[in-house]
Amino acid sequence: MIQGKTLRDAIISASNCIAKDKQSVDELNVFPVPDGDTGTNMSMTISTASRELSRLDNATVSEVADVVSSALLRGARGNSGVILSLLFRGFSKGLKEKVEANGADLAQALTLGVEAAYKAVMKPTEGTMLTVAREASAKGREAALVDPSVLNVWQTICTEAEASLKRTPDLLPVLKKAGVVDAGGMGLCIIFRAMQHIFEGGDIVDAGDAISDFKVPTVSAAGASDEEIKFTYCTEFIVNREKDNTRDPLLLRAFLESIGDSVVMVDDSDIIKVHAHTNAPGLVLSEGIKYGQFESVKIENMRLQHENAAWVPEENTAPTLVRREPENEYGFVAVAAGEGIHALFNDLGCDNLVSGGQTMNPSTDDILNAIQATPAKVVFVLPNNKNIILAAEQTIPLADRKVHVLQTRNIPQGIAAMLSFNPEASVEDNLMNMVKAADNVSSGSVTFAVRNSDYGGHSIKEGEILALENGKVIFTDTNIRHAVAKLTKSMVNTRKITGRETNFITLIYGNGTKESEAEDVRNAVQAKVGNNIDITLVNGGQPVYYYLISVE
Repeated sequence: MIQGKTLRDAIISASNCIAKDKQSVDELNVFPVPDGDTGTNMSMTISTASRELSRLDNATVSEVADVVSSALLRGARGNSGVILSLLFRGFSKGLKEKVEANGADLAQALTLGVEAAYKAVMKPTEGTMLTVAREASAKGREAALVDPSVLNVWQTICTEAEASLKRTPDLLPVLKKAGVVDAGGMGLCIIFRAMQHIFEGGDIVDAGDAISDFKVPTVSAAGASDEEIKFTYCTEFIVNREKDNTRDPLLLRAFLESIGDSVVMVDDSDIIKVHAHTNAPGLVLSEGIKYGQFESVKIENMRLQHENAAWVPEENTAPTLVRREPENEYGFVAVAAGEGIHALFNDLGCDNLVSGGQTMNPSTDDILNAIQATPAKVVFVLPNNKNIILAAEQTIPLADRKVHVLQTRNIPQGIAAMLSFNPEASVEDNLMNMVKAADNVSSGSVTFAVRNSDYGGHSIKEGEILALENGKVIFTDTNIRHAVAKLTKSMVNTRKITGRETNFITLIYGNGTKESEAEDVRNAVQAKVGNNIDITLVNGGQPVYYYLISVE
């Protein structure tokens, strides 16, 4: 059996170990541009629990698990951080009211966390940290039937987690193509091993000594998912559950899985929240309304949806946010980087900005604080990055006002959404109009390669200029001016192919770019696209990304 102090020390030790080894986990990321860092996000997430636990004495395992769950939920950063927080939320449920725990208790607690993660994550994918956690917890439960001691069960969990990690390239072709294992799964193995070190009687460590001798394959290439979209429509809705409705929500999930994929469903006593990819959104909604009245509905055509154009934030120098009473009807919170981009969102009516982006994802608590400081009854949140959406969604049950998280994946989408907002319209109409506006804008970015890689048919060298359209590398270059002009022309041509006109182009230039240089780039773009398209130049001040491009 372990006491509360042992569990506390295990989490603190795990936090220290992942902090030391976060770079090795980050290096498993397969995208060649400045990207979200899995190890960093996991480290920053669990460190919030470590700080809280360091002040906790004479606590039971239940009390320790509660502190960890609450801290990780609010401190979660990026998708990997949110999943990690969901896994440890299971500890809070599984160890509830327990003074001490054995191995069987820990295995069951991890299982509850796995179930919560699979239910809540936006797009469950096998071959990720979800798979590693699921297979490890299953082996742990089996081991507990023979010997429920903590040492036996957690050792089994660690061993299976590492074996599962080795199998992740067989489940995800992008990993096999890159010659790596899943980054989130690797981070989880580090955390599990560090905890085992404490369970075995070791001292809290700040090094990787507690980690197994599992060798990560050399990062020899980089790739991205080129999977064909099988289901066109991303369909999401929230249903307010009718108290006298006895229909089992599991039947709804089964139905959704029969006509689509990427089904995620979260249900509690008040609402059912659904996300699914399907070719028949009408059938999805027809089935959903059987459980109650719709609170919100969103349908996106993923074939027209654009991937994020990445950016990174400056140091967060924003003043401390103070909760304000919800006096106004509507308010906005946006995540963005760069003083100029912040000013642009403020001019559009955004109440609070959260500094963040692709390489530094803000925590759930950062976003929640901005929501609470927005004096509105209904707050629209614009994550403006696909790796921030899940963390933003965790604020919905935590806020003391109504929160709607829009699925904006980049800055141009966020700007387009705000421009379409009508304060006289209903929440439902605004949500629909903002989603449509975000879908209609095309996004591009020009940046540099952070590593050598073979990606998308390109042999990329570190430091080369990369042009991304729809989140994918289109070409490499050695001249920024030429790259921006060529990429913008390509985006205009892509819109023609899909039957969409181009009336406006916005070039947002980054930190370190002189206005005269930006004007020169603007002139080059104008020459490429013709004089009938208006081009606006904005000093965004974003770091790392030379230009963000919006075409609409």
